Amino acid sequence: MSISALLQQYHCANGTWDEMCHTGEIRDHYHKVVTALQKLDVNILQQKDLLASELFMNQGITFTVYSDNAGIERIFPFDIIPRIITGAEWAHIEAGIKQRLKALNLFLKDIYSDQQILKDKVIPAALIASCPHYTREVFGIKVPYDIYVHISGIDLIRGDDGKFYILEDNLRTPSGVSYMLENREVTKRIFPDMLAANKVRLVHNYPLMLHQILLSLAPTQISSPTVVLLTPGIFNSAYYEHTYLARQMGIALVEGRDLVVDNHKVYMKTTNGLEQVHVIYRRIDDEFLDPLVFKTNSVLGVPGLMSAYRKGNVALVNAVGNGVADDKAVYAYVPDMIKYYLNEDPILPNVPTYELSNADARQYVFENIQNMVVKRTNQSGGYGMVMGNTVSETDWLKAKAEIEADPRSFIAQPIIKLSTVPCFIDGKFQPRHVDLRPYALCGPNGVQIVPGGLTRVALREGSLVVNSSQGGGSKDTWIID
Repeated sequence: MSISALLQQYHCANGTWDEMCHTGEIRDHYHKVVTALQKLDVNILQQKDLLASELFMNQGITFTVYSDNAGIERIFPFDIIPRIITGAEWAHIEAGIKQRLKALNLFLKDIYSDQQILKDKVIPAALIASCPHYTREVFGIKVPYDIYVHISGIDLIRGDDGKFYILEDNLRTPSGVSYMLENREVTKRIFPDMLAANKVRLVHNYPLMLHQILLSLAPTQISSPTVVLLTPGIFNSAYYEHTYLARQMGIALVEGRDLVVDNHKVYMKTTNGLEQVHVIYRRIDDEFLDPLVFKTNSVLGVPGLMSAYRKGNVALVNAVGNGVADDKAVYAYVPDMIKYYLNEDPILPNVPTYELSNADARQYVFENIQNMVVKRTNQSGGYGMVMGNTVSETDWLKAKAEIEADPRSFIAQPIIKLSTVPCFIDGKFQPRHVDLRPYALCGPNGVQIVPGGLTRVALREGSLVVNSSQGGGSKDTWIID
């Protein structure tokens, strides 16, 4: 069968925004790619699909599924058909993310100092006090340039109205950027001519941009500050990414045991003795960073690290305590933060969110659960999520009891039919739901966003869950003009 015939068999679901097709016609920004694909034979496309899998296998591009008893290491699924976003759409996304990060940084500075937003009752004080990731230990600490969120992965979805919505703010240790970069490298191998023909914007300079920001955060004015990447080790789900980024930036990859604190300064153990470390890009959660301050049984962190941080002798990226800003219950108030700190309307709207600690909201959600998705406020990776349209009665009764026992730990949102894009699955073009995680870097000179980001794909037919831990994959994201 020819590619043209496969494209004719591509059917979009009713009530869903498909990014390639509209009323049976190919959208303008997909024309060049579709034309190029039509010149290929299906067998050639299957060979390219197989080559992509082999490239991922040979590169060892993996992620970890902790709940999988069969074996935790998996090759990251990759779909070869690119997702295409126009330059005009990207400009809108970029402006919205920059605005959001500006407000979130101001919120974090405020919440760990004057707390004016609480005094003005824009956000309930009880919401912050009950947040498990509000870190009182860092109250009053001055961070370089008042930047708390240096690296973020803001999750966006596109609804059935074609508009982009912010789904989630990842402000602690966002992952996935290595997959974005590797996706592009694999695409270069399998479609070398299509990238140039479509004038796709480049993403390869992300490690350079990140390295420059890390260097700029060094607390002392020295010519060559030492930057390290602190990893929990080989059993972490994102360890591949840790090694990849350290290698790309040319910095040391260290574990907690490789660092030591002396006289409120952090040093790295080397064959030439101790070397002072000025900036730590940490991929360890707050509670494991320093056993003298947080979890006393943590073997992943560095004893005394927080004393060096408080003295300003080392910069931590991202800042400690950011979790209060990506709590899913606090997420509901980000539009209010934008209005409060910037006196602007949000460029990118939130998904409507119901705090289940509110009795009226809880009752409404319970009565309309078939149209709702319930999420834990401090879970990630798709864990602890209840899809109301597919949950069994037994599972719902169990989830309902958990919600009623601890309503602060849950929010609900209406189920939104994510937009679909074409995927090459089982030798056919099939629509699958996607989200988008652009990566933003915030430094002394402002916010820089790599043009594209990670498109995550729900590979199971009809599924709205895109997380890799729940069977999702990814594809290359093209920003074209």
